[in-house]
Amino acid sequence: MALLMRLLTLALALSVGPAGTLAGPAKSPYQLVLQHSRLRGRQHGPNVCAVQKVIGTNKKYFTNCKQWYQRKICGKSTVISYECCPGYEKVPGEKGCPAALPLSNLYETMGVVGSTTTQLYTDRTEKLRPEMEGPGSFTIFAPSNEAWSSLPAEVLDSLVSNVNIELLNALRYHMVDRRVLTDELKHGMTLTSMYQNSNIQIHHYPNGIVTVNCARLLKADHHATNGVVHLIDKVISTITNNIQQIIEIEDTFETLRAAVAASGLNTVLEGDGQFTLLAPTNEAFEKIPAETLNRILGDPEALRDLLNNHILKSAMCAEAIVAGMSMETLGGTTLEVGCSGDKLTINGKAVISNKDILATNGVIHFIDELLIPDSAKTLLELAGESDVSTAIDILKQAGLDTHLSGKEQLTFLAPLNSVFKDGVPRIDAQMKTLLLNHMVKEQLASKCLYSGQTLDTLGGKKLRVFVYRNSLCIENSCIAAHDKRGRFGTLFTMDRMLTPPMGTVMDVLKGDNRFSMLVAAIQSAGLMEILNREGVYTVFAPTNEAFQAMPPEELNKLLANAKELTNILKYHIGDEILVSGGIGALVRLKSLQGDKLEVSSKNNVVSVNKEPVAETDIMATNGVVYAINTVLQPPANRPQERGDELADSALEIFKQASAYSRAAQRSVRLAPVYQRLLERMKH
Repeated sequence: MALLMRLLTLALALSVGPAGTLAGPAKSPYQLVLQHSRLRGRQHGPNVCAVQKVIGTNKKYFTNCKQWYQRKICGKSTVISYECCPGYEKVPGEKGCPAALPLSNLYETMGVVGSTTTQLYTDRTEKLRPEMEGPGSFTIFAPSNEAWSSLPAEVLDSLVSNVNIELLNALRYHMVDRRVLTDELKHGMTLTSMYQNSNIQIHHYPNGIVTVNCARLLKADHHATNGVVHLIDKVISTITNNIQQIIEIEDTFETLRAAVAASGLNTVLEGDGQFTLLAPTNEAFEKIPAETLNRILGDPEALRDLLNNHILKSAMCAEAIVAGMSMETLGGTTLEVGCSGDKLTINGKAVISNKDILATNGVIHFIDELLIPDSAKTLLELAGESDVSTAIDILKQAGLDTHLSGKEQLTFLAPLNSVFKDGVPRIDAQMKTLLLNHMVKEQLASKCLYSGQTLDTLGGKKLRVFVYRNSLCIENSCIAAHDKRGRFGTLFTMDRMLTPPMGTVMDVLKGDNRFSMLVAAIQSAGLMEILNREGVYTVFAPTNEAFQAMPPEELNKLLANAKELTNILKYHIGDEILVSGGIGALVRLKSLQGDKLEVSSKNNVVSVNKEPVAETDIMATNGVVYAINTVLQPPANRPQERGDELADSALEIFKQASAYSRAAQRSVRLAPVYQRLLERMKH
């Protein structure tokens, strides 16, 4: 019973709003924007709303937080003005807009909100004015005076030449036979108009903009005695065709029509839903190289991906776009839909030539450029659009670019252009093999790679994958950008050329004259077997110069002491593979000797124990080698650290002695122990 009472109390608390009032339903995006405009205008008095007007136009918008600070709409500067919020008016001599507008009928209210032209045309019909002034409950989406004046002359002439049929029907299409306020206008809903029960499409966007058949609500929720008036910025007309039917009848969609039929997407475009079709015109298809276009049209999967990339999952009217937004396509990709002045943009480019062609299941915008997704491109096409064009040029010179344009399932590990800033390598047989080792024999996704995985290349090598906290590397090269996944292949952008391993760590050291003294030391210490067998090692290899820099007596003493030599050499060997791209700021790497090595990277310089590395990432089948010009000393061998350890030991003994001293005062039985500790301190 007590638990039930607590639950009831919690439920009541959640249902109570500010000042003890019951909390109402969540506000709609339009209401939230209107509320923000009220907050920005309250310093000018009650019921004053801040409004943004685009400079050089008559376009006005209630302001949201982002627009308020940016002071821009579609990239155009705005000025702030302060007006009475919807439903209120000024009173002479008083601040703000303290008075509610007097209620009148629909006809009179249209004049109040700025739709006197709609009043005029209503008067011309014989039946509509009495209906608007009489009893009932109606909603009218009343076009503004500017909306009527912007109609093409031939359209307006056809309406006014037959007022009791054409004009009457057009006006009735703007009406609904019940009161509908903005909080009921949901995104994607339809309302039944008073003209032959034809549907009106409603879209209520997250930015607070509400559209009616893609006409924007300018002033909403003006109450009347017999309904409500919403002022809109266009004269709307009935919608009869679905998206597929519009494609069928438009001459400029001949190629698109054939592509849709071949892909089987016509069933989607004639079905239920609310889509946005970014419809490429014939001209858009003609801009694509014939070879590329024919390849896509002849590949059902690539064709479907291409078309899906032109279909947004929701209807997006042009009037709803006041800034850039990401929108998802049927193919799962995202497009950046934005605006620049009066022009709509896709991925920052003004490619839309005709907008807001309404269909029963969405809206069509004509575009004059094809939006080819990565999934419909070859590896060669993907690479040509990325920062790896130099690698592609080298492949072409080597005659290997055909691997990237066919149907082979590949992953191309493409070095960035910056890798070749000092010049491109000479093309010979060895370079061709190296390039083939940049092509993995399967189509990969970097998110599926794991540490220890091996990848087979066209050049016959096995490449290892290394996963670090902030890096994902393949041998010595790390992935520098997100994958680009094409039709048959994937592009990995890499931060350097790969150097596949050519032998064990011991093979690497023996094959480099810089390490002859190290090789001899390893043999003396009996460590050759370790560095020849399978394993994962990071070897900081002192060069001959490093050994020669040691005092001769110290060097001879080291080489004569097998145990000490083994200890020193093991300290140079880490127990995992750490390539330079995986270091980050600092990594503490455990050595085979037991102590840790501090490996750091700053300004592209790798250091170990603060000593700079002469050469990084010499890859071996069982590890990686770094050339260093210093012989590293384990902590126990460093004079300063030995002194620190002695000091630490003395401090610890002193602490124990103090503790026993206090205990000895309480118990004489501990006196001998206390005495022994004091003796240790003397030594």
